[in-house]
Amino acid sequence: MTEPTQVLGAASGAVRSRETAGRLALAAILGVAHTQAFAPHTWWWLQLLSLAGLCALLARAPRPRDAAATGYAFGLGWFLSGIWWLYISMHVYGEMPAWMASLAVLLFALYLSLYPALAAAAWHWLGTRLRPPARAAPAVPTAAAALLLPLAFGALWGLSEWLRGVVFTGFPWLSGGYAHTDGPLAGYAPLVGVYGIGALSAACAALLTAAAGTLGAGRDGRRTGLVALASALALPLAGAALVPLAWTQPAGQPIRVRLLQGNVPQDMKFEPVGVQRSLELYRDLITAAPTDLVVTPETAFPLILQDLPVDIAIAIRDYVQHSGSTVLFGAAGADSPTDFTNSVFGLGPETAQLYRYNKHHLVPFGEFIPFGFHWFVNMMKMPLGDFRRGGLDQPALPVHGIHVAPNICYEDLFGEEIAQTLRDQAVPANVLANVTNLAWFGDTIALDQHLQISRMRALETRRPMLRATNTGMTAVVLPDGTVAQRLPTFTVGTLVATVQGMQGLTPYVRWGNAPLLTACLALALLAFWRARRRA
Repeated sequence: MTEPTQVLGAASGAVRSRETAGRLALAAILGVAHTQAFAPHTWWWLQLLSLAGLCALLARAPRPRDAAATGYAFGLGWFLSGIWWLYISMHVYGEMPAWMASLAVLLFALYLSLYPALAAAAWHWLGTRLRPPARAAPAVPTAAAALLLPLAFGALWGLSEWLRGVVFTGFPWLSGGYAHTDGPLAGYAPLVGVYGIGALSAACAALLTAAAGTLGAGRDGRRTGLVALASALALPLAGAALVPLAWTQPAGQPIRVRLLQGNVPQDMKFEPVGVQRSLELYRDLITAAPTDLVVTPETAFPLILQDLPVDIAIAIRDYVQHSGSTVLFGAAGADSPTDFTNSVFGLGPETAQLYRYNKHHLVPFGEFIPFGFHWFVNMMKMPLGDFRRGGLDQPALPVHGIHVAPNICYEDLFGEEIAQTLRDQAVPANVLANVTNLAWFGDTIALDQHLQISRMRALETRRPMLRATNTGMTAVVLPDGTVAQRLPTFTVGTLVATVQGMQGLTPYVRWGNAPLLTACLALALLAFWRARRRA
């Protein structure tokens, strides 16, 4: 005969299972909504709402491990909906079997989701100790606790985002701060960079959740809720007040630039017919008209520089000599039969010898192969291998008194490295130039996301960012992060613009992530100390 306690226990377990499943499903949906806050949309407010929803779910989780599972589900929804385009490069262009490419994307998303799960578990542990117990009278946190716990969420979220950007060389794509290139929090970019904006947005979301949870809990709850709500509103208002500040000043005279977009299909780029087409196409685009600076995409000439046909090299040299123009073009470099670099080369009236910039931050599995993964790379039909890294102290290219600092494709994700380069240069660059080939990812949201990343670099450094791409987005980004001009994607074209160089160093360029990490660590340690004391 079944005991009543067994029946009740089974029923209670079934209810808990349904609650857990519902919480995880809702967290995954919120993660997908979180992705929609990024480019191609400008819905920065949606990130606040999705993170606020996550905080509400975490507060309902019974144990830290349940909170970790909730954060993990949020991360899966976020990353699977945000970086699915990696499948295109592996399967469509790399010809990897569809099942293997799908599995690789899933495994990568599973790894990336560990970081929000870690932040969620740590914050839940704090919450169970900083909130007063339900039997307390009244069961409302003080104003100080109402601020400390949400701010701790922002600190833990910011630290987890930073860790994702540095562990195993880092993958900070879709870092939370990028969603705010068009919002009021963009004003903080010259101060604390993309990770700082991500931490502030997370804190703002947690404050909104705290306000919603306490406003209806009597007079003390209203007081505490109003403090949390006022703080949540103060963060974006202060950011909006910072937006108009210039931080840098014009340097020299504006320069005329031509940014080239060849639209060479990726499936033929490295085939003999594609190589020949690229050589002729970019030779003609480069020499079409005089200007101050011409910029080609990454590996516009898809071969080693030493293999560049003599007639192409002579055409570019004669163009530079006769027009007084400076050319910055992409090709592979070779310092020995086995020592290659992904590089851009420059030639102009102010270069005593051929200028060369070697890519510093290489793409895992694309430009360097981690130990034990050659079997994985061999499954793709791509010209991949191990390249040599350049340093962070490489000089900029002089162009009529203005200095232009190139970075290549994936390097644009690492704002702290670009900041370090600027502060370490003897003459800090006045203009940034990103050269890239995103044809690997087809006509997907990756193109919009990468343009948004470049916009954040312009905001952090308060310098214009030039973008020359193979298929898009070729654009000129102003120091305030706005896109001044842009070419249509998947077209052959030249973007002609006039760009004003800037001088001066923003606080973020001067100090990088150090102040932010110090503040986040101090806030997290304070919260843990308070939690231990209450325990």
